Amino acid sequence: MSTKHTIAVLVNDQPGVLQRVSGLFGRRGFNIESITVGQSEESGLSRMVIVTTGDETTLEQVEKQLYKLIDVIKVINLSSKPMVARELALIKVKAEPSSRPEIMGVVETFRASVVDIGTANLMVQVVGDTVKIDAMIELLKPYGIQELSRTGVTAMIRGNA
Repeated sequence: MSTKHTIAVLVNDQPGVLQRVSGLFGRRGFNIESITVGQSEESGLSRMVIVTTGDETTLEQVEKQLYKLIDVIKVINLSSKPMVARELALIKVKAEPSSRPEIMGVVETFRASVVDIGTANLMVQVVGDTVKIDAMIELLKPYGIQELSRTGVTAMIRGNA
């Protein structure tokens, strides 16, 4: 059965590492739904958080293959443990003055914020899990989404793990 997996990969901060990691997924026929990369708590190491879909056997194979890449230090299956996962989206929505109160109602309901106001649009910033982001996008679609940018998921294991 195919399920969604979130994995963290700690890698040496070197040119070409992202390409090698993403290439491995492609060769295995695994689609990457989301990938974020940034500095980790350790100097010289980056953390990749990858969201993908597949069965447990294929995921185990990918983990083993990742460890064969020279710059991979550690692979953690975050979705096998209690985790906190967040994503950020910037949404530019058509907003004539007459529709702004309705849009502001949606923004407040989702604890989002308006980060830019134009003459005919608003830019909204929303942070949350993927389900929350998807729901807000659906509610803003009728007003006319002009532009949308999402960061992809970043995640950590809860507590002391």
